[in-house]
Amino acid sequence: MLREAVHHAAWGSYAYPVGPDTLRLTLRAARGDLKRAAVLYWDRYGSSPVLWAEMHLAAQDELFSYYQAQVQLETKRFAYVFLLEDGRETWFYTEQGFFQDLRPDTHFHYPYISPGDLWEPPQWVQGAVVYQIFPERFANGDPGNDPPGVEEWDLPPGPTSFKGGDLQGIIDRFQHLVDLGVEVLYLTPIFKSPSNHKYDTTDYYAVDPHLGDEAAVRELVGLCHRHGLKIICDAVFNHCGSGFFAFQDVLKRGAQSPYAHWFNIASFPVKTDPPNYETFAHQIGAMPKLRTQEPDVRRYLLDVAVYWLREIGIDGWRLDVANEVDHQFWREFRRVVKGENPQALIVGEVWHEASAWLGGDQFDCVMNYPLQSACYDFFAKGAIRAGSFAGRLAKVQINHTHPVNLAMFNLLGSHDTERFLTSCGGDERKFALAVAFQLTYEGAPMIYYGDEVGMTGLTDPDCRRGMVWDEKRQNRKLLSWYKQLISLRKKHPALRTGSTRTVWADSITNVYGFARFQDREQVVVLLNNSPQEQQLDLAALKWPLGAPKQVRDLLTGEKFRAGQAVLEPYGARILS
Repeated sequence: MLREAVHHAAWGSYAYPVGPDTLRLTLRAARGDLKRAAVLYWDRYGSSPVLWAEMHLAAQDELFSYYQAQVQLETKRFAYVFLLEDGRETWFYTEQGFFQDLRPDTHFHYPYISPGDLWEPPQWVQGAVVYQIFPERFANGDPGNDPPGVEEWDLPPGPTSFKGGDLQGIIDRFQHLVDLGVEVLYLTPIFKSPSNHKYDTTDYYAVDPHLGDEAAVRELVGLCHRHGLKIICDAVFNHCGSGFFAFQDVLKRGAQSPYAHWFNIASFPVKTDPPNYETFAHQIGAMPKLRTQEPDVRRYLLDVAVYWLREIGIDGWRLDVANEVDHQFWREFRRVVKGENPQALIVGEVWHEASAWLGGDQFDCVMNYPLQSACYDFFAKGAIRAGSFAGRLAKVQINHTHPVNLAMFNLLGSHDTERFLTSCGGDERKFALAVAFQLTYEGAPMIYYGDEVGMTGLTDPDCRRGMVWDEKRQNRKLLSWYKQLISLRKKHPALRTGSTRTVWADSITNVYGFARFQDREQVVVLLNNSPQEQQLDLAALKWPLGAPKQVRDLLTGEKFRAGQAVLEPYGARILS
């Protein structure tokens, strides 16, 4: 047994409550090393007998196997150790290390399940279908508010292009979201700003006049709520625009400005080209970085966050450049946002492993870029095979609690990336296969506007083209595919909030399969990421709830006895 690979921590995603008296425990071991893993547990004050539970294999990456079990005690006070067997030797794994016998006072402790530690993201986002809109490029509903120099809608955009898209355009085209099956609308910034992207805010309390006004926001929020949709807005609190009142005052008054401490300024006078102050990214003078550790800066921004929740009724915030803002600010942000609306959603933009923000004290979830990267490598570029893809997914899955995983914004692309269909070299089969994965896997699948009608584009600014509304230029077959998958997701609770387990990952045929299961329902999704037809023995799959005698393909309605299943090139089967 490779004892160096065994790991458990009595906190975080390795030990967390899933009920008022129930813990979910995770243990890591070297891949394929164990023949058995079990957990022995009891009340830490000795008021219960020693109980035990077998652990099941939950996930595997290229190095490790991860085992999970749920344990329950009415007293809510847990002591526990693990029993590990590899066929040659048996060890008790404890907080104090490895022993061949169960020794006293060596156990792991989860002292008490406090009600305050029973947290999860709002249930309305768990498994929900999210739709991201870049407002300046979705639809032009009011030409009267267009900025000067608006370009033709269908021309490729440049970095400073304006197309005239606005909030009224979203309102006018709202039925498209309803017909698609969208449940959450996410808007990139709508606040006053000189740019087309609006990530350089000059007034956090005003809607940009080229997008509309506060009345238009209220109308859109009301429209969403009447149709059962939630709506979240983008907040830029890492930095502001150079036209922001505080920065303008510093430009005028220098070190004498009462706002000078709001920014990281190296020297006075302030110079903007090149900037002698910290900015977003590298020397972008139009986006001075804010010092969120300052009490008055925090107070201003937190008041902004509460205002749009309270006065306008939005349902949450997506937080730009969230990983460059101090954790204490985000803890205060959560306190005031949840104090205003406990069901408000907080989504962070973090492009890397994000567990430091997802412990219940900061964000509810993040943009799931590690998953996006795995999809890019597997489906679009073919840079990894099915086994590696399964391993990449396992890392994401194990790093977070199950409710957090259900809320993660699972994207294939965004306003910051190349369009996924373009990444696929224009191959609609590869793209459709990735969409099948996205809309059946655990999380909140986030659709970037236009992907559903086959829009293409290189990275920013080309990925921000005007939405294609001419049905003759839309990929209607792809649109129907999206609608069919979203409909299945809504009909089958296991696809929305069920647990997830890899059941097949063959790097030779490049077929990947996973199960979603909840209560008595299980759905197995098989994806053939190869240009050849593949056959798979369904009896060989590791069905979590047991192999059925007969299966039905939810995509075609076909019923057949469990046996050989044929997968078309770049084809998918969704079996129940």
